[in-house]
Amino acid sequence: MDDEDPYRRRDVPALVTGALEGDSRAWSEIVRRFTPAVVARVRQFRLTPHQAEDVAQTVWLNLLENLEKLRDPNALPGWIATTARHECIRVTNVNRRTVPVDPQTGRLDGVSDSDLDERMLAVERERALREGLAELPDHQRDILLMLAVDPPLSYAEIAEKLGVPVGSIGPTRGRGLARLRQTAAIKNYVRAWTASTAEEGGRDVLALG
Repeated sequence: MDDEDPYRRRDVPALVTGALEGDSRAWSEIVRRFTPAVVARVRQFRLTPHQAEDVAQTVWLNLLENLEKLRDPNALPGWIATTARHECIRVTNVNRRTVPVDPQTGRLDGVSDSDLDERMLAVERERALREGLAELPDHQRDILLMLAVDPPLSYAEIAEKLGVPVGSIGPTRGRGLARLRQTAAIKNYVRAWTASTAEEGGRDVLALG
């Protein structure tokens, strides 16, 4: 019975710790527990099923890549909600055929500077992530993508699909994430963000705390 699943009684810090240690059930519980937050954001933006799937996959992939940088595990729900919102904005913006422009100023009508910054950040982050993944060896990229699907695949399912030992999934995931952070796409993205926010006291965009 689901009610007897001990993972459902664990608090967020315990789930984060478990996920970082390669516990696929802890990761699955994170996704299960916070999927409603992602769904709530998607409904606010009235996205199509395909767009909603794109948002969810990107949210979980970003979390998978950044989880170990979480300074305060209790901040995870807020991070997921904020990331989902950014992704909804990105998807909405990408799929919008026309954008109203003020003919007097040439600026986007009804869009504040902060909203523009959020949209640009979401687009650039998504592009950097996709380009970074493209630089990885196939086996590392495949595992990271499979772990980011919603609902996530278990280590056993991934091992069966890829024809590799279950015990190799966790180490391969760790090496893949480490290599992803060293790709040109991610390093250039972080460098550009750091340069643009340093004077404003901005934090590392990849940090979750």
